[in-house]
Parts: sequence; C-alpha cells; structure tokens
Amino acid sequence: MTPDVILREVGLRDGLQLVTGDLPTGRKIDWIRREAALGVREIEVTSFVPASAFPIFADARAVVAAAHQIPDLLVSVLTPNLKGAAFAMDAGVAKINYVVSASEAHSMANVRRSTAEAIEDFARIVRLRQERGLSDQVQLSCGVATAFGCTIQGVVEEGVALDVARRLIDIGADEVMLADTVGYADPTQVERMFDTALQALGDFPLAAHFHDTRGLGLANIAAAARVGIRRFDASLGGLGGCPHAPGATGNVDFEDAAFLLETMGLSTGLDLEGLIALRKDAQAWLPEERFVGALARSGLPKTFVRAPRTRLQHS
Repeated sequence: MTPDVILREVGLRDGLQLVTGDLPTGRKIDWIRREAALGVREIEVTSFVPASAFPIFADARAVVAAAHQIPDLLVSVLTPNLKGAAFAMDAGVAKINYVVSASEAHSMANVRRSTAEAIEDFARIVRLRQERGLSDQVQLSCGVATAFGCTIQGVVEEGVALDVARRLIDIGADEVMLADTVGYADPTQVERMFDTALQALGDFPLAAHFHDTRGLGLANIAAAARVGIRRFDASLGGLGGCPHAPGATGNVDFEDAAFLLETMGLSTGLDLEGLIALRKDAQAWLPEERFVGALARSGLPKTFVRAPRTRLQHS
C-alpha cells in the first residue's frame, strides 16, 4: 500500500545551499541512501548551478549518479535556468525542479530577471525536453516562490501567484508548488489560497513548500493538508533557509512534519525513529549549522499510533 502523503526531502539542496562549511560527496550519498531506506520516496539531491557560485554542489553529477542506483527513489534536482536543466537531462534526472517568483522584486534579487523572463526560460526548458524526446521520461515541477508574501516587495497579491501557476501549467509543468519562500504565510491564508488553487486546477498535482521563519511552518502544513494537499517539502533538522529572508530559521523540520501528518491520520510511510537517528548524524557532519525540531528533542510519545496506509491521494 502507498502512503497518503509524499514528503520530499530538500535538505540536500535547499538545506545545503547556505551552509558555511562543506559536506563531502560520500556523506551526501550516505544521507540519501539512509533516508530512502527509511521510506523517503523523493529526494531533491542537488542543484545544477555554477560551482563558482555554489561550490558545495560541484559534485552534482556524482551525487545524481549514486542516487540513481537506489531502487524506488525518485531523484529530483533544482535547476535555475535552461543551461542547468540541460545538464540535468544529460545526467538522466527523472524530475527537474524550477522556480519562478511571484514577486518581481524577489525575482530580480534572486535570479536577476523579471517574473516574465523566468517564465519564458521555463518555456525553453519545456521545449528542450520535447526536442530531446524526454516528455515521458522527465517530470518538470515548478515552484511559485514568494506566493504568500515577500521581504523585499511586501504584499504579493494572491491572484498574481495563482496566475503564475496557471501560466506554468499551460506551458507544460507536470507539478506546481506554492512556496512560502520567506516565511510570511499564516494558516488562514494558506487554507484560502490552496482551496482556491485546488478548485481552479482540479486534479493537477499541487504541492506546498513552507519555511518556519516565524514558527508557523507546521501550522501551515496542517492547514494545507486540511484542504487536500498531499505533497510537501521539508528538510532534515529544518536545515536551510532563504538568503532574502533576514533571520530565517530555515525549512520546516522533516521529522516534525512527518509526525504531524501521521497524527492527522495521513500515512507518510516513514520510519520516524530512523529519521531522528539520521538527523543526529547530519548534525555531527555539519556542526556549525543550526538544526531545529521538537521530535528529536522529545521523542515519540507513548500514545503515538501510526496512520494506516491507504492509496495515495493525488493533489
């Protein structure tokens, strides 16, 4: 039986992009293998970006090659542009993640191009996939960054974020993710936006990416889950963050997110005790980084009962 929820690990990409030190290739591969063995079905293992800008991802090809040897694991990567997508396709990646910001100010600060230009680049990636005959082999997922607000621009109109999502779907995205890049979202806003998106997009695969900048990450996951979202991002130990979110504490803690969803009756298929053990090792590997999360500190309660596994509900 398959789980109700897909919880994707983004710590190896979103988590590592801002670390002050390094993580050897062998440690990354060990992390990926162990998480896959604990039931994680999709891992964003790296990013195809210039090594001069992000030296920690200089081993992207080696990490992808090793991850491809793991049975039943969906290997995904982030690419910021057409060139990175071409490298990912060359490496045989099955799922490429791309990001378009709903905030013009954030788009210019983050990737030095307008939202419209970022959408045009995504269209080129879709065409490249088609030209290479990979439309049935490579999934294209696109995140709508700053969908809930922006530290630079401030308010991002909900209609603008949803319009970006519709345009990406029309171009050829296989999955769209609404992302709270800087931790501005609140549960009421999350519930309203995802409910509207689900009504507008129907059965199209829709995912959520939250940051716990102001302590509402888990509450936002719960709000999205209540209206039917079944695909979420999280990071082991809450590692990571956004360079344009001052004081950001990073992504939602993976173990805590899994625990929350299980208590809501949604099966994740994950070994929570094993995740806590892996998190302790990751913390030892990256001693200068800030790891967060309550489950690792307090452990599972004696009253905890795992949710029964049912068929996967697509959303």
